[in-house]
Amino acid sequence: MRILITNDDGYHAPGLKVAEAIAARFTDDIWVVAPADEQSGAGHSLTLTRPLRIRRFAEKRFAVLGTPTDAVMMAVARIMKDSPPDLILSGVNRGANLAEDVTYSGTVSAAMEGALAGIRSVAMSQVYRREGMGDAVPFSVAEVWGERVLAPLIAAPMAPRTLVNVNFPALPADQVKGIRVVGQGLRDYGRLRIVSNTDPRGYEYHWFALGEQPYDPVCDTDLEAIAEGYVSVTPLHLDMTHAASVERLAQAYR
Repeated sequence: MRILITNDDGYHAPGLKVAEAIAARFTDDIWVVAPADEQSGAGHSLTLTRPLRIRRFAEKRFAVLGTPTDAVMMAVARIMKDSPPDLILSGVNRGANLAEDVTYSGTVSAAMEGALAGIRSVAMSQVYRREGMGDAVPFSVAEVWGERVLAPLIAAPMAPRTLVNVNFPALPADQVKGIRVVGQGLRDYGRLRIVSNTDPRGYEYHWFALGEQPYDPVCDTDLEAIAEGYVSVTPLHLDMTHAASVERLAQAYR
């Protein structure tokens, strides 16, 4: 089995090494093609207004000066075009990708691009409890539970144009209760906050941040699973059509 590792935290991110260690439990044919720099929040963006550059660090190891989507596209269409991957692992991300996070997440979007290419793809993220931890985020749960989560996902059939979003809870590995397959949750949009300040030249600047927001996790969602100490496994699909509205809107035009 040939596995491609990518992420949105960048080529040198600690979580990338964790993903490589997890992949090594299944194969020794591991390729790394990741963004050169952090691309958190890049979503499914594609670079169209400037050229992309690739840096080769070693055999099967590359960094792309671009977004996570760029990295996957370059891997599949150029770097690995004669030997495409059987599986794409995106992560392990530093921080949660739960609920509506998937619409912003470069980690999940890299897996989306893999799914569009017809490749089995899994996004993995490590939840942590405190802001400002930087590279000190502990990945012990991902390290211990990664193989247990991935083995069934590799073996099970996966529908076309689908991917799986995995989140590991912020607990000691021996306190994790298990694995739950759940749906995507939804938080209150009010959790977004904007931090504003003035730079040394007197100009105002603003920084997006996500504030702590109490919520009641809905039953059988990724938010509930993580809150209760489980690894969340959420299948996602790329057809965004709201089927229930199709006929209602069609009636409006008749």
